[in-house]
Amino acid sequence: MSQPTSSRSSLAEALSGWPPPVLDPHGPFSNTVTSLTWVLIALVTLIFALVCAALWVALYGSDKLRARLGGEGVVKWFGLIVPAGILFLLLAWGMTLFAGMTAIQGDELRMRVSGNIYWWRVSYLDAAGKEIHADANELHIPVGQPVVIDMVSEDVIHSFWVPKLGGKMDMIPGRTNRLKLQADKAGVYGGQCAEFCGGAHSLMGFVVVAHEPADWQRWREARLARQQPQSAPAPVNDEVLRGRQLFGDMGCAACHRIAGTAAQGVSGPDLTHIGSRQSLGAGILPNNRGTLIGWIGDSQSIKPNNRMPAYRSLQAAELHALAAYMESLK
Repeated sequence: MSQPTSSRSSLAEALSGWPPPVLDPHGPFSNTVTSLTWVLIALVTLIFALVCAALWVALYGSDKLRARLGGEGVVKWFGLIVPAGILFLLLAWGMTLFAGMTAIQGDELRMRVSGNIYWWRVSYLDAAGKEIHADANELHIPVGQPVVIDMVSEDVIHSFWVPKLGGKMDMIPGRTNRLKLQADKAGVYGGQCAEFCGGAHSLMGFVVVAHEPADWQRWREARLARQQPQSAPAPVNDEVLRGRQLFGDMGCAACHRIAGTAAQGVSGPDLTHIGSRQSLGAGILPNNRGTLIGWIGDSQSIKPNNRMPAYRSLQAAELHALAAYMESLK
């Protein structure tokens, strides 16, 4: 299956460049946000100019000029009434624009994303809202198809934001919010938590990978097949075998799930497909052997206060074996 872009694009690359992502839409819902942004900038500039002009007339204008403009009425109209009217019309228009960003039409792909300290639980849903397969910190979507995402939080308030594909939506404990995304071009798009959720908030990112429809269908079929116990891959070499044994001996299965194995933990990210992910540590590192070793050995120095303990007592050979096992999980 072809990759939309480089198979190891990082979140920093996906969010960098000019124009900034919020002004560089790649889908209909992000187009809505960008249009509203430009109109807001234009109207705020107009209001600022009107207020400054009214203030200048009130402070420095001659009596003749103030009389010609209506006396004190110029301040009331251009300092209060006109700006308030513009802001009211902008609010009404914005609410109309965003009404279509949450409504379900019936042809959308359904997903659920749960915010955690400091990572994202991702679930792909069927039409009835039942989970089909799970992932973490990465969303895969087909180009040209709207995606409805149900958003929840498992701890504190987070905010889900993919600037190039859609708007921003808060994730609130005890409440399900909804947002729609759509990509009109294949590629890797960066996302970020946009609500302060703790010390490592700025390190809570993710990526959205948009595939051409045929590629996405093949990707989905491979993911579904991987959920079956008999499809669990056999270790390809002794190092991977050693890593799998260490994974069990160290109790990693208590927190992490790997489909097709006895590891069914749910308090940490799903690792079923970690070897094929674009990034590591919720979008902050490229995914390769070196970063896997660094994350397993001391994730606390990379992302302070995340819920994975540091394993500083592991020897280099053990870290390499665990990283090799993670790389084998495609």
